[in-house]
Amino acid sequence: MRKLVALASAALLAVALGQPGAAAQQRTTITREAINPGDRDVLLVIDVQNCFLPGGTLPVPDGDKVIPVINRLAPAFRNIVVTQDWHTKNHISFASSHPGKRPYDKIHVPYGTQVLWPDHCVQGTSDAALTDKLHLPQAQLIIRKGYRQNVDSYSAFLEADHTPTGLIGYLEERGAQNIYLVGLATDFCVAWSALDARHAGFKPAVIEDGTRGINTSGSLEEAWTNMARAAACVESSHPTSRFRPPSTRQRKFCKRCQPHHNLSLTSIVQPSAWGDRLGASPVMSPLLLGWAVA
Repeated sequence: MRKLVALASAALLAVALGQPGAAAQQRTTITREAINPGDRDVLLVIDVQNCFLPGGTLPVPDGDKVIPVINRLAPAFRNIVVTQDWHTKNHISFASSHPGKRPYDKIHVPYGTQVLWPDHCVQGTSDAALTDKLHLPQAQLIIRKGYRQNVDSYSAFLEADHTPTGLIGYLEERGAQNIYLVGLATDFCVAWSALDARHAGFKPAVIEDGTRGINTSGSLEEAWTNMARAAACVESSHPTSRFRPPSTRQRKFCKRCQPHHNLSLTSIVQPSAWGDRLGASPVMSPLLLGWAVA
């Protein structure tokens, strides 16, 4: 069985949050953790569809770069869930449905603020299909979201009006605990899914190298910041041996973040460098965990 090994740095956290000078001011320690994905671990693959890839109707910059990362991680997991954006024609989230509006404008709707998008992922079209470059033969469930004409849905768990998609119940009945998120796009469907997973009582981790963002009007930095606020805010952490995680007694969480310490923001090294980095001794940030296949 392959192992997932935590690899990250304070510098990666600073870059993710758009604060290049923050890394130098942070106190960091070596923190490593190895796990074997088991029956309670789920790889959640978000919206890796033709519409979000180069040549699609709403392409995410470098969206195709997540595919080899996902294909490399997937064999380590027994449980995989996949999501699809699945919109009707004239969907409420389409700018074309609102005369005088353009893509990326915002409007107010009954469930809150809605970003308007180009027409994308229309039900039954090749644009809405999952890319055939994904290799996920053990995937057990596909959740389709955003299929109601007057309600959008970024999260895999809850639609924008808080209607459940059914994924929470499915994962609870299966006994799932740890949710590893990859896919598109970081600042919308991935981030909303990660936060809703945490609120539902799961332990989510976003694999940054397995995601890419759209970044409209600062949305990517905002998403990372929002996820960081829900992540482990560790004030101190003791060095550990190479593959032994520190005990919970060795970690001190600030009172504000103690209830939310299960959400881990992640950054993993490029797949081609995994072998080299696994033998190194990087300085780790307790705020950022990254998962790479060993």
